[in-house]
Amino acid sequence: METQAATVITVQTVVNAPIATVWESWNNPEHITKWAFASPDWHTPWAKNDLRVGGSFSSRMEAKDGSFGFEFGGVYDAVTINEHISYTMEDGRKVKINFTADGNSTKVVESFDAESENSIDMQQAGWQAILDNFKNYTEQL
Repeated sequence: METQAATVITVQTVVNAPIATVWESWNNPEHITKWAFASPDWHTPWAKNDLRVGGSFSSRMEAKDGSFGFEFGGVYDAVTINEHISYTMEDGRKVKINFTADGNSTKVVESFDAESENSIDMQQAGWQAILDNFKNYTEQL
């Protein structure tokens, strides 16, 4: 039986903040709850993060009006502090994030396996919106 390779989607941004600030904002649950949503009518009421190989993370994303929500989580496959994170989501899809310091700015490149329910464009737009929220939030720290 032939297995079809997953479509990989990539989103990226440059955060005008040093790598230590970017890393802290990306991984600290207190910060995650402030940026991990795609639009202002959504929020992330809680997040947990055990940042180590084999450790897990989870956060709750939901519409502010309570009409819809879901938990987003996975298990870490690789962690290199201030450089790289990879994990497997609960549905088996893979995600890789690379952090590249350049003076007082940091490039963040996130690649993930697409799912089959939503269009590639919709998935890319949603993940990019969350990454843009991350950038905006982190640059205010």
